[in-house]
Amino acid sequence: MKIAFVYDIPYPWHKGGLEQILNVEARELAKKHDVHFFTMRWPGMKGEFTYQKVKYHAFGKATEEDAYKHGRRAIREALMFSVYARNLFKYDFDVIITNAFPILHLPAVKAYCRIKNAKLILKVDEIWDRKYWASYLGVIAGNMANVYANSLIRSSTAKYVANSSMTAKNLEKLGIARNRIREFAPVLEDSLLDEIRRSAKRRNNRIIFSGRLIKEKRIDKWLRVVKQVIERYGAAEAMLVGEGIERAKIMKEARRLGLRGSIVVRPFFKEKRELYEAIAESKVLLHMGEREGLSIITLESLALNTPVVVPEYSPIPEEVKEMCVVEKEERLADKIIRIMKGDPEEYISNKDNLKMFSTSNVVSFYENLLEN
Repeated sequence: MKIAFVYDIPYPWHKGGLEQILNVEARELAKKHDVHFFTMRWPGMKGEFTYQKVKYHAFGKATEEDAYKHGRRAIREALMFSVYARNLFKYDFDVIITNAFPILHLPAVKAYCRIKNAKLILKVDEIWDRKYWASYLGVIAGNMANVYANSLIRSSTAKYVANSSMTAKNLEKLGIARNRIREFAPVLEDSLLDEIRRSAKRRNNRIIFSGRLIKEKRIDKWLRVVKQVIERYGAAEAMLVGEGIERAKIMKEARRLGLRGSIVVRPFFKEKRELYEAIAESKVLLHMGEREGLSIITLESLALNTPVVVPEYSPIPEEVKEMCVVEKEERLADKIIRIMKGDPEEYISNKDNLKMFSTSNVVSFYENLLEN
C-alpha cells in the first residue's frame, strides 16, 4: 500500500508524545509499505528526504516558537499547515493517516480522500470540551472553535484510532459509533526496554520526570513535592528533563525553594536510550500533569520497572492509572519516601496492561483495521 501520514510536527525534530507515536507507526509501516510523511519544515530538515525508510515532504518553515504560543498550539502555524496540506494532491495514496489536531488541515485531507478515493484513518488523542476551548481562545471564539472542531471530527467518514479508552469514550459522546473506533498507542519498544532493564545500574534515591515544560505539567507542584521529600529524607535527589516555555519560571521557583543543590534540570536527552537509563536508575517517576491524553513517559517508566506516582486528580486513562501509585496530593511525599525505603518494583500493578502499547503490533494493527 501507499500510505501518507499528515501532521505538522515531526519527530525527532520536535520531541513530544504524539510525535513519537506517529514516528513509530510510520517507521514500522515503512518496513512493508511505501510510506510518506507530509509535515512542516523544522530546523535541520530538507524539503524532500528519506529517513528510516519514510519519504518526508516538508513545507514552509516552523520552529518551537511558531508552533507554540504561550505554551499552546499557535493558530497561525496551523493555518499555514492547512495550506501546505494541499500538496497531497500531487500524489496518489491508498491511505491517509492524520491526527485530528491541529484541526485546520482536516478539510484539505478530507477533500483529498473524497476526490482520490483514499481511505482515511483519523487519530485522536484528545477531545477538547467547550470549557477548555473557551480558556484557550476566549468564550466567543472558544465556543465557535468547539463547534467547528467537533463537527470536523464527527463528520469524517474515517476509521478512528483513539490513544486510550478515555479518548474512545469521548469520541462516542460526539456521536461516533463504537465499531468505527479502535484503541491503539504503540509507544513501547520492547527490544530497547529489555536491553535497558538488563543493563541498568543500581537505583539512586532519585525522583525523575521528563516532559515539555508547559503549565499543564504542573512542575510548580512537582517541585513542592520534591522539596518535601528531600527535607524529610535527606538522601533523596531529583532530575527534571525537558524544554519549554516555562523553563525560566521553573528555574526561579527551584531556587526560591532552595533546591539548587538537590535537583538537576536538563534539556531532553538526544537519545531515548539515555532517558531510559536515567529512569531505570531512579526510584520514582512523579507525574503531576493535569491534562494528559495518555502519558507516554508513565508507560515507559512502568515498562522499566520504575514506579509512577500520580495525584488522585491525574487525568491519565484508567488502564494506565491502575498500574500507578495513586495518592492524595498532600500525601504524595509520604508515599514516595516509603517507596524509596523499600523495593520500588513492588509498587507496580497490572503490568499485563503494557502489552497493548507495544510497537511490535503496528503493522498487524493497521492491516487489520484496513481490511475490516
